[in-house]
Amino acid sequence: MDPKSLYQSLGLDADALKDGDLAVRSPVDGREIARIRTDSSDQVDAKIAAARQAFLEWRRIPPPKRGELIRLFGEELRAHKDQLGELVTLENAKILEEGKGEVQEMIDVCDFALGLSRQLYGLTIASERPGHRMMETWHPLGVVGVITAFNFPVAVWSWNFALAIVCGNTVVWKPSEKTPITALACAKLFEKAAASFGEAPEDLLQIVVGAQDVGEKLVEDRRVALLSATGSCRMGREVSPRVAARLGRTLLELGGNNGMIVAPSADLDMAVRAIVFAAVGTAGQRCTTLRRLIVHEDVYDPLLARLKKAYENVPVGNPLEAGKLVGPLIDATAFENMQAALQRASAEGGKVFGGQRVLQSEYPDAYYAKPAIVEMPEQTDTVREETFAPILYAMKYRAFDQAIAVHNDVPQGLASSAFTNDVREAETFMSAEGSDCGLVNVNIGPSGAEIGGAFGGEKDTGGGRESGSDAWKSYMRRATNTINYSTELPLAQGIRFGEDS
Repeated sequence: MDPKSLYQSLGLDADALKDGDLAVRSPVDGREIARIRTDSSDQVDAKIAAARQAFLEWRRIPPPKRGELIRLFGEELRAHKDQLGELVTLENAKILEEGKGEVQEMIDVCDFALGLSRQLYGLTIASERPGHRMMETWHPLGVVGVITAFNFPVAVWSWNFALAIVCGNTVVWKPSEKTPITALACAKLFEKAAASFGEAPEDLLQIVVGAQDVGEKLVEDRRVALLSATGSCRMGREVSPRVAARLGRTLLELGGNNGMIVAPSADLDMAVRAIVFAAVGTAGQRCTTLRRLIVHEDVYDPLLARLKKAYENVPVGNPLEAGKLVGPLIDATAFENMQAALQRASAEGGKVFGGQRVLQSEYPDAYYAKPAIVEMPEQTDTVREETFAPILYAMKYRAFDQAIAVHNDVPQGLASSAFTNDVREAETFMSAEGSDCGLVNVNIGPSGAEIGGAFGGEKDTGGGRESGSDAWKSYMRRATNTINYSTELPLAQGIRFGEDS
């Protein structure tokens, strides 16, 4: 499908996507596919104000009714899964299967949020005072700002959006300036759902388009009660103190330098499949990409031989074509960062396998690269730094406690995995003495999280949790209520005030 037809199938005005000041290029071949109008400072201000006004009305709607709106949005996503998935691939160049999988993730979180809309539970708490009842209640926050990255242009937003809406909030979304078209398409699909719903105020969702200055407006504005931001650790270190300075809330999903331990008892057939998918999928541009492989020395050589053979044969090419497993990097800067990291690793004693640019004659304005394996003598500074590219650093270990120490010796703490059939090793890896990450897996890779579990990490990854479990609490404020149904007024802690003791 050509871009114009694709846009129209999603309700976008293809002609309106031609006269903006922001050029959007497809990483697939480097061609310009749209020109989007960016928002001025005044326009961002007006959109935040509109979202705030919509919140004052939306918070009155009962949560199960809010859930019905998200159900209708999920139905629109089901009806347009193929088209939106193709647009994801066109705009950020993950393979088509992954693009459609990202939309399925949106559908799944809509289902989750629908159920959640009837389960925003508080507690009943025992009071020490007779004739009193205590309970906690949860209320919406207000305007939620969402800043997303290019690599998951719609799924991560949906994790925030679906939960924020059923919790009674409104959302102002700043997509990556590299992938704004998918955001506009999502807004159109939500408009259709809201029209079917019939009771939703306008401006529940606002989209602001632009570069860093637009994101900074959301960071600084006191009307944005919660800022959920996905990006680099550097970005998080800049955003967090500025939101904290105005006593706002943040939900940060930052970098990951994810590791896998492969023990002598591991099923190597399973391990190879898991490693290849986790390390080369999305051209290494997932936050959960496998970047560090820590292998027991007894199985290191046979495992590395099998991985190199798999890397030699992995199909790199146009992600819109069937049979391709690895598309291009997002842009020239990403490719340059990959090459710089490989050069540094080589200087630190690493042996580099793969990593070269390919298909340059066919796609001179796109940046396809062979995934790289780098055998490292130890975990160096380069290995400890996340490079958003398909680079897998491989290292040996002898004792399992040594492997855990190497695994945890990085600033980031998002996703982790261990392949072992030793129950003691598996339980140790998941214990307080094991992985220090937010996602800890055994006998599966670090990527491919399901929406039922809260997603997020520790340390420089930011500590935020999105999607499943009790992540909904991030989008609400808690009130502790005390009701006196007696005719007395006893004080807590047995205090007597103005009475004879």
